[in-house]
Amino acid sequence: MPNRDDDFPPSPKDDYAKLRGHYATPKHPVVLAHGLLGFAELRIAGEWLPAVHYWRGIRDALVANGVEVITTTVPPSGSIEMRAERLAQNIAQDARGKNVNIIAHSMGGLDARYMISHLRPKKVAVHSLVTVASPHRGSAFADYVFDHIGQDFLPSIYKFVEGIGMDTGAFQQLTRHYMAEEFNPRTPDDPNVRYFSYGAMMDAPPLLSPFRQSHRIITKAEGANDVDQSLEVDVAQNSRGRTQI
Repeated sequence: MPNRDDDFPPSPKDDYAKLRGHYATPKHPVVLAHGLLGFAELRIAGEWLPAVHYWRGIRDALVANGVEVITTTVPPSGSIEMRAERLAQNIAQDARGKNVNIIAHSMGGLDARYMISHLRPKKVAVHSLVTVASPHRGSAFADYVFDHIGQDFLPSIYKFVEGIGMDTGAFQQLTRHYMAEEFNPRTPDDPNVRYFSYGAMMDAPPLLSPFRQSHRIITKAEGANDVDQSLEVDVAQNSRGRTQI
């Protein structure tokens, strides 16, 4: 895939990555799997305003280079199991039996891992999975939120969230305890699928940024992070590649 932005040349920081100026177009379709609270397309004011696209620019760049792209939509805050089931349905419907490469952001990486390991849908053949900023070891910020909410207030908060039409299954599954004790031990890699994971980091957000608090909390708990999770969490233990952005 061509590097369309010459102002930002590749700067790999991992022994495995060999970034070049040009890449061959993948022969298999690329599936884009969004993260927590994500969407494919969001229209805030119907047809009055342009739609907001989760994969803004990314899908267009892939299509421009001849890649067949499948953009999936799963329940924004559903459980990993619920989201993985919908992901499998989306791929089976649109891939029509073709092998696919999955690019998954944030929680989407967990959905894809679960789908590959547990659901094994007959009409879905996964060639590779690339996760970007996925909380493979859980989120320190999720731990912080649950610790400060407390078990006494949790039911009322969940009731409110469900009252506005949202699921609540995702939230507790993103804790470090759940990932370490439940998800990862039960979700082994498929030896027939190639796995890659990438993480990102950023400097402290501006003073008035809504992400400043989460960045501070994760920095204190785990170090460098992207305001959502740390580099150590982003990059799975079995990763074959690592890039810091």
